[in-house]
Amino acid sequence: MLFGSHLSIAGGVVNALNEAEALGLDTVQIFTKNQRQWRISPLKDDDRAAWLEKLADLGWEDRTVAHDSYLINLASPDDALFEKSVSMMIEEFERAAKLRVRYLVSHPGAHTGSGLEAGMERIASAYERVFAEAESDVVLCLENTAGGGSTIGRRFEELARLRELIIGRIGKRRADRVGFCIDTCHALAGGYDLTTRPRAAKVIDEIDHVCGLEHVRVLHLNDSKGGLGSRIDRHEHIGAGEIGLAPFGAFVNHPAFASVPMIMETPKGTDEDGTPLDALNLERLKSLVRGARGRRAASKARARA
Repeated sequence: MLFGSHLSIAGGVVNALNEAEALGLDTVQIFTKNQRQWRISPLKDDDRAAWLEKLADLGWEDRTVAHDSYLINLASPDDALFEKSVSMMIEEFERAAKLRVRYLVSHPGAHTGSGLEAGMERIASAYERVFAEAESDVVLCLENTAGGGSTIGRRFEELARLRELIIGRIGKRRADRVGFCIDTCHALAGGYDLTTRPRAAKVIDEIDHVCGLEHVRVLHLNDSKGGLGSRIDRHEHIGAGEIGLAPFGAFVNHPAFASVPMIMETPKGTDEDGTPLDALNLERLKSLVRGARGRRAASKARARA
């Protein structure tokens, strides 16, 4: 299993790798730049070199993840925003490639009134341009959404249809470069019942039936502040939200996810003893793993309790 977290690149992108190593993680997810600004500062050569050196040292060349900017909306019917979004997405792919980041996670977009089908066609046309212009072998991972507003991707069927449309545009020879990222918080908020381990297992079966588990390239393991079907995208610590601890066992022990990066996007900070909250969430996930690794983590978790 590849447990990771979304970590800050403040002070240099390599700092995310250093922090991940210190936390005992197996991978990491980053923004490759300031994700709330359209202005893009060039990736500095020394920052890139430091990242690549540490990446090789850790042996993580095939498992790191980037998340694209929240400003991007490839489904927008507004031509100006659409063009800015396409340009930034090309940059996202190229920056990820320069850092040898394997997977790029992206929220599909919001149609803002143009309609679901029109929005998906718009996204597919955008990726036709992105894949033609970006010099990259990075894998696009379409992420399911909580379903707020006019966002696309709440239903697994929407993700599957979108992948089909994109592949229709870029060609089947590139099909392996389009996959999915499944977020547990978004799934619950979007109406998929993950509140018990058997129910979570049924949702995984549904993902397999609709999307194909072989196309799930990244998992976002987050508990949810919002309840089932709430459409509220607010992440909570593992086991402390509306999902609870046990259902995550269905994900961490599923053989299809054995080599899939499992990224925590849970709140940051430390507890009253100064222990990083990421470390505590990691312990909780490891405690669910069958075998010796899980038993050791469960023992540590009980000792902390």
